[in-house]
Amino acid sequence: MQTEKLYDKDAYLRRFTATVLSCEPLPDAKKRKDGAAYGVILNRTAFFPEGGGQTADTGNLGNAVVSDVQEINGEIVHMIDVPLPVGEEMTAELNWEERFRKMQNHTGEHLISGIVHSQFGFDNVGFHLGMDGVTVDFSGVLQESELEFVEYIANRVVGLNVPVTVSYPTPEECKAMEYRSKLDLTENVRIVTIEGWDVCACCAPHVSATGAVGGIKILSCENWKGGVRIRMLCGLDARDDYQKRLMNTVRISNLLSCKQLEAAEAVERLMKQSQAEREETAKLRRALLDSKIAALTETDGNLVIFDDLLDNNSLRNLVNSGVPLCGGVCAAFQGNDSDGYRYIIGSKSGGLRAWAKEFNAALSGRGGGSEEMIQGTVTASAAAIRAYLEK
Repeated sequence: MQTEKLYDKDAYLRRFTATVLSCEPLPDAKKRKDGAAYGVILNRTAFFPEGGGQTADTGNLGNAVVSDVQEINGEIVHMIDVPLPVGEEMTAELNWEERFRKMQNHTGEHLISGIVHSQFGFDNVGFHLGMDGVTVDFSGVLQESELEFVEYIANRVVGLNVPVTVSYPTPEECKAMEYRSKLDLTENVRIVTIEGWDVCACCAPHVSATGAVGGIKILSCENWKGGVRIRMLCGLDARDDYQKRLMNTVRISNLLSCKQLEAAEAVERLMKQSQAEREETAKLRRALLDSKIAALTETDGNLVIFDDLLDNNSLRNLVNSGVPLCGGVCAAFQGNDSDGYRYIIGSKSGGLRAWAKEFNAALSGRGGGSEEMIQGTVTASAAAIRAYLEK
């Protein structure tokens, strides 16, 4: 017996009763992350199975959680966490918030795709609607200004509250119709019509009028396989996204003591200031390095340096400059007795790999490198480091 698709007749049906026709353990239950262990087939369902780029509905069936719904070998299978008795009638309820948001997004996508098709002649060649939003792939390239135009018109149509209807034309009627479809369909075609704006073959539930879509916002656009991929959100999802962006803008404006709509300009000024300061810091570090190199003196033993002003590259350059001036190693350290020290050690005679084991063991350190240079960290005090290297 084929399951009656209640979602085809009433997209707003959120609670219904159905009889359990079968309940079987899922062969992949141990691999699933949603906790589903059984697959149930019902005589009727309002749960939309994954398909056409849209993820499945979720909800409850009796005392079981419906975490996924798939169409397998022509049967609509509900994935649940506990077994249900075959032959019994169950009350089911959809996660309506999740379903309604998908309906908003899917109808909004039809509207965007219909306008793109009518105004620019590009086809929708890819679509995904999940918990992370909507992506739509178009067969041609759209510029930012063109997408702004499409978005503006779509939102105007939302405001007009245009009817959204579903029909099942005969094969003969389909041949005479113009409608969008990614598949070459000839029978059992379900047509979703946004009056005056779009006619498209689609199996998913939709809102009954465009006003229920709420706002439509195109968030991004990137080149994709000769065309473009856009990311968009509608209705409540668009509202949530706006709220997150607003909160970020408020935080930035408060941190920079600027008006919200001037946050970008304030960030640009801060970045320019930061770049200028980095360049000035680099000059000062170079001058400091030159002065420290000039202050190095020759020694027959080890050359030990403690410095917290130079960056890592400058410290390495300082060690390289000190290596020819000493008979042992040139060792530079940065840090403090509380947190420990980073070190860079060089030697013109080599042999540092084997020596590093002794050095790290003596000063509670770790690290290594080449025969001529090693680096790492030690937790010993500055006094202990000096005592070890200057003995």
